[in-house]
Amino acid sequence: MPKDVILTHEGLDKLKKELDHLSTVKRREVAERIKEAREFGDISENSEYDDAKTEQGMIEGRILEIEEQLRSASVIDESSLTTDAVQIGTRVSVKDEKGKTKEYAIVGSAEADPAENKLSNESPVGKALLGQPKGATVKVALPNGKTRTLEVVGISR
Repeated sequence: MPKDVILTHEGLDKLKKELDHLSTVKRREVAERIKEAREFGDISENSEYDDAKTEQGMIEGRILEIEEQLRSASVIDESSLTTDAVQIGTRVSVKDEKGKTKEYAIVGSAEADPAENKLSNESPVGKALLGQPKGATVKVALPNGKTRTLEVVGISR
């Protein structure tokens, strides 16, 4: 039984665009690479053919993964979000024990991207922040065994 995938509207659009790109552009590109590699002759020792077939498998796997995510997606109704407490779909500003402030968007795991400060609701920090009001202080147990203290200094949509 697939688990529900929680998405924002932005995340849903991003997945749909990726699916469209993979299904049209990338499929055609890799099919062309396979066709060209076959023209080189014996495919049993043809590294170009092997590489193209491997890429094709990865593309098809990602397409299936995205299609499954979209089938089981729950899209957050952003108009119903409040700033009373941290929720999936809100942005939260936190201050750590060193006084450093950082802002995160709390998103479902399918959209998580730490490089863009998008934290999964299932990550240690995301999980600890969920449901917390402005002014709350939380201790987060990190995977490396350390503990981090964060204060919620702001919540926005």
